[in-house]
Amino acid sequence: MEKVINDLVGYKNLKIVQVNEYFNFSLDSVLLANFVNINDKTKNILDLGTGNAPIPLILSTKTKEKIIGVEIQKEIYNLAVESVSINKLDNQIKILNIDIKDLLSYYKCESFGLILSNPPYFKKIDTSILNKNKVKTNARHETLINLEDIISISSKLLVNKGTFALVHRTERLAEIIEILRKYRLEPKRIRFVFSKKDSESNLVLIEAKKNTNIGVKVLSPLIVHDENSNYTKEILKMFERGD
Repeated sequence: MEKVINDLVGYKNLKIVQVNEYFNFSLDSVLLANFVNINDKTKNILDLGTGNAPIPLILSTKTKEKIIGVEIQKEIYNLAVESVSINKLDNQIKILNIDIKDLLSYYKCESFGLILSNPPYFKKIDTSILNKNKVKTNARHETLINLEDIISISSKLLVNKGTFALVHRTERLAEIIEILRKYRLEPKRIRFVFSKKDSESNLVLIEAKKNTNIGVKVLSPLIVHDENSNYTKEILKMFERGD
C-alpha cells in the first residue's frame, strides 16, 4: 500500500497521510470540525473513530487544548499517528489504537468536555452490500460499533453540561435524537447539509449537551456546491481557516 502526504484541504502548514486503497478523509469531517463550538472553557476533547486524524488536526487550529483520537483499525491508526507526527502536534494530539467500547477501562466517567464523532453511517443488515476492502467496510458500516454504542459511551465520558457533536445521514435523524435523549444528551443545535440548493439534505450536523433543558436551534442550511458544482463560498471559507 503506497502512502501519500496531502495538504489538509487548504489549512496552512497542515499535512495528512493517506492510503488511497483504504479511504481518504471526507468533507464530512471538515464540516463537523467547523460546526462544533469551541471556546476557552472547552477542556479535554475526544474524537471517536478518528480515522487518519483530520478532525484533531483541524481542531488544533482552533484550540490549544489536549485532543485524543480513537481509531480501532491498526492500518488507519498508523496513518493518524504519522499525520500527527509530521505536523509536530504530538504534544497536543494523542491517538489511541483501541476499541471505543473499551474506553471506560482507560478513562473515568466525566473525563471530557467535548466529544465528536464521524461514525459509520450504515447499519449492517442481511441486504447490505459490503466493500471487499475490510477497512472501507468497517469505516462505512456498523460492523465494529453502532450508533447507540457511541452515544451511550459518550454520555458516560462527558462532564455534566458537556457537548457531544455528530455528523450523520439525515435519514437517521429521528433515530439519532431518540438515542441521544435516551442517554441524557439533549440536541441543542442542528444544521442540515445539502449537496446543492435544490437537493434533499443528505447529511445532518448535531450538537447536544448532557443534562440540559429541552430547546433546539435549527441553523440555516449548509449548501456544499453551487449551480456550477463548485464549492460554495462558505465551504471555501472553511478551507481557508488557519491561514
